Formats: sequence, structure tokens, C-alpha cells
Amino acid sequence: MSPAYTAEQYERWHKRDCARCGRWLAARGRALADCTQADVDAWAVEHSISDRANVRAFLQWSASNRLSPRFELPATQGPGGTPLPERDRTQLLGQLLTDDRTPLRTRVAAVILLLYAQPVTRITRLTVDDIIHDGDQILLRLGDPPSPMPEPVAALLLEYLGQRTNMRTATNRNSRWLFPGRRAGQPLQARTLPPLIHELGVPTTAARTAAIRQHVLDLPAPIVATAFGYHHVTTTRLAAEAGTTWSNYAPSDHGR
Repeated sequence: MSPAYTAEQYERWHKRDCARCGRWLAARGRALADCTQADVDAWAVEHSISDRANVRAFLQWSASNRLSPRFELPATQGPGGTPLPERDRTQLLGQLLTDDRTPLRTRVAAVILLLYAQPVTRITRLTVDDIIHDGDQILLRLGDPPSPMPEPVAALLLEYLGQRTNMRTATNRNSRWLFPGRRAGQPLQARTLPPLIHELGVPTTAARTAAIRQHVLDLPAPIVATAFGYHHVTTTRLAAEAGTTWSNYAPSDHGR
């Protein structure tokens, strides 16, 4: 078992995410002082809850130091509401893995949501480089460390890799997006997936809430946060709500 994470590690990750925000702004032709509300809104749509939480703190700091304007900042609330019963979540996973009558792209996206508690905005930002071959094991990079993909999930994902949609145009043939969009060089728009996933009988919010709560029952909240790209405050709150005993988890060499 990995040790609990330190305050110094969280500080380092926070600085890393702020640097990512700076590079993202530069790619849009913006300096921090020129950042607009539209840029902040775009970041919120394209990035995970953890990213939104970290950039929120960064923008509050930059505004207070007069390095940027003040913005209406993105919400950082994690998944909530009534979770899907665990039996139903497991049943839906089984259906998606065996029903070859439904589009492969939607099945893969729904499985990632059900198994790894990923928001649609994060799913559409995954690339083929986030799929890691480690010997006989397939890993999916959602955070640190990458998450192992059990069979038959790994087989489904590898099957999809050879059949990605929107790859026929000359400008898109070398796309690295896991879910390429119709526009060259762009991923699938996040608003496209939820209606398709709902058509498969998967309630996105309830299913994602159920998945992340199951993870905090199985693992310490800090590990879940870093592995799945959540903010540690969110996973700690969910762990408390779920009544997990991982609150007694202490760092040590658990491999002995």
C-alpha cells in the first residue's frame, strides 16, 4: 500500500497545475494579465474537478495580488446526490462489456465513467498516450499512479483503439485524442457524450457518485484523489459520508 501523501506533495502538485494553466493560456495567445472570463469558463469546461479547484485558488491569489482581473470562478463541488446502488452499477458494467449492438465509442466512455468515476469533460480530454502498456497489463493514466484496467475492460478499450471515430479525414488521421471530434485537431465536444451515455441506461451523475464512493471505501481518500484526478477535500468528504474506516490509515511501510 502506498503511504499517505504529504503537504509538501500537495504544494508541488498545486504549483504544477498552475503552470499547466499558464501554458494553456499561452496556447490561447493570452498572458495572465490578459485572461478573460471566457478563458476561465473554457478551462472549467475542459478540465477536471481537481484542476478547477487548483486553478480557483491560483486565480484568487493572482487577483488579490493584482496580477489578473477578478473572475467568477469555476465551481469545485464534486459528485453528489443519491448514488446508483452498487448492484446496479455492477450490472450496467456487465451489460456494457457484453452488448456489442451498441456503438463502441459510447460503451468505452460509459465504462470509464462507471469504473473510474470520471466526468465527461475529463473523458473527452483523454489521449491514446494515456493508455499505457506495462508488460501484460494495460493502465489508464487518470492521475498518479495510472490505474490498472481489468479484463475484459482492457480488451474493450484496445478494440476501440483500432476503430476510433472521426479519423477518416486527412487532417484527423494522426489524432492523439482517444475520442476525436469532427473538427481537425479537436477532441469530441463534452456535451456530445452525456445524451449518448444516458441512452445506454447509465445515469451519469448517480453512476459517477457511486463509483467514487466505492473507491473511497476500498482505498484511503488521498490515494483515490491522486489516482483519479479528484481534489483531496472532495474524496475526504465522500469517505466521511460513506463511513469508511480509512480515516485511521497511517503512513508506514505496509509492504512489510
